[in-house]
Amino acid sequence: MISTNPSPIYSVVPAILPPDQLFGPLFHDVQMQQIFSDSITFADCCPKRSPEEILSLYEIEKHLENFNLAEFVEAYFEIPQPIKTDYISDQTLPTTEHINRLWPLLTRATQSDCSMLPVPKSYIVPGGRFRGLYYWDSYFTMLGLQTAGKYDLIRDMVDNFAYLVDAYGHIPNANRSYYLTRSQPPFFAPMISLLAEIDGPEVFAKYLPHLQKEYNYWMDGYFRLSDSETKFRRVVLLPDGSFLNRYWDDLAAPRPESYHEDVEMAHQTTSYGVEPSTFYRHIRAACESGWDFSCRWFRDADHIESVQTTDLIPVDLNCLLYELELTLSKAYDHSEFSEPSGHFLEKAEQRKKAIMQYCWNEEKQFFMDYDISLNKSTKIMSLAAVYPLVFKIATDEQASHVHEHIKESFLKNGGVVSSLYESGQQWDFPNGWAPLQYMTYVALRNYNFDDTADELKNRWIALNDKVFRETGKMMEKYNVVDIDLPAGGGEYPNQDGFGWTNAIYLWMKKY
Repeated sequence: MISTNPSPIYSVVPAILPPDQLFGPLFHDVQMQQIFSDSITFADCCPKRSPEEILSLYEIEKHLENFNLAEFVEAYFEIPQPIKTDYISDQTLPTTEHINRLWPLLTRATQSDCSMLPVPKSYIVPGGRFRGLYYWDSYFTMLGLQTAGKYDLIRDMVDNFAYLVDAYGHIPNANRSYYLTRSQPPFFAPMISLLAEIDGPEVFAKYLPHLQKEYNYWMDGYFRLSDSETKFRRVVLLPDGSFLNRYWDDLAAPRPESYHEDVEMAHQTTSYGVEPSTFYRHIRAACESGWDFSCRWFRDADHIESVQTTDLIPVDLNCLLYELELTLSKAYDHSEFSEPSGHFLEKAEQRKKAIMQYCWNEEKQFFMDYDISLNKSTKIMSLAAVYPLVFKIATDEQASHVHEHIKESFLKNGGVVSSLYESGQQWDFPNGWAPLQYMTYVALRNYNFDDTADELKNRWIALNDKVFRETGKMMEKYNVVDIDLPAGGGEYPNQDGFGWTNAIYLWMKKY
């Protein structure tokens, strides 16, 4: 029976729109005229009056003879200033002590502004231009927090991600309104496993609803797929009837935080037979991957305009979803409703077989991304190949082949390179990144390639120490080939801070 006096229902989702939708033509003009050197600056500006008022004033004032767009923005927006502290690094300190002094500087309390999505508890930001709670960064940061014994911050960050799942149905790229249409590599399940190491296995049951919602998000639409519709959002039906996943974004429009760059680049995509809207979707999906950008997403490795992310089955993404399925099985097993546990074990086994079928390249003897438009492996060899070893999917023979490639081709003076091709993109040769050093190290350890693992660790730590002694900084990424040169590539300068670099340094020093 329906109540005649029902209780009011309130949405937990704040009514918030991304800035490009809030400010329309004004946003376009500010970005295309490059009022700010970094597009993310205006995306994070806070209006001093309602968007409707500001837009009306803009439509009137922009036709005036002496109109100045920069002055208009300054008059009607609070412009985010660079985060400054009076902290000066002591380069004579051991790197570990320097990092432990940085945690308070990288900790943020909840806040809300025009584009920031509030979360209830404290968290660690990466540093530099990155002011929010970033998804996959946070898993690696938590490893460092665990090493430093900062368990409360880990609990707070996990609770923040659980809140975001409840509020929006998924974990966004970061807690900004303009990231709501995409996620990042799904490391929530490893986060829960890490927290369970600290607080015990009851953690799995506590966060079961959020793990299930995370899975529902990545698998949305799988039930509608058939021979006549083989792809929907992040799920792909393959010829043998198995399901694997891809990266995606729900909008085919320029990214607000890189608006000028995207619009300009879209003008060049027609030579690759790609419409601007398709390009925007691919470039956003590459951002969901965390590898923004790498030639592993390009049809032509030298040209970002040929980006084709949604046509690819990434091996690393599917290994993470395999781990999510195993974690769901464990979580149901620890709950009062244990029946689905076996179902998710079956799902994991099916995904494992599909990864072996589509992502192992027998000719290269290496795990590769799979191009669903061409029905074959892509050409780019990258450290995504270590994920099947991290999650113990690979056979001993496969792991041995991957190890040989790592040892002979990827391992350089300062650690491992992200890919073997020098495209000019920041997630390619000659750059090395902390999360991939960690994943490669764990992969090698899992299959007892201990000497190579230790060599990787020692070279990476030595490079971090060298750069800290010379600059007083921990960097977002490093040139691991020529350790006397800084890392290059990317849409912005190399950032210092830096959350996951600090964390993996601490973790590697301990293990």
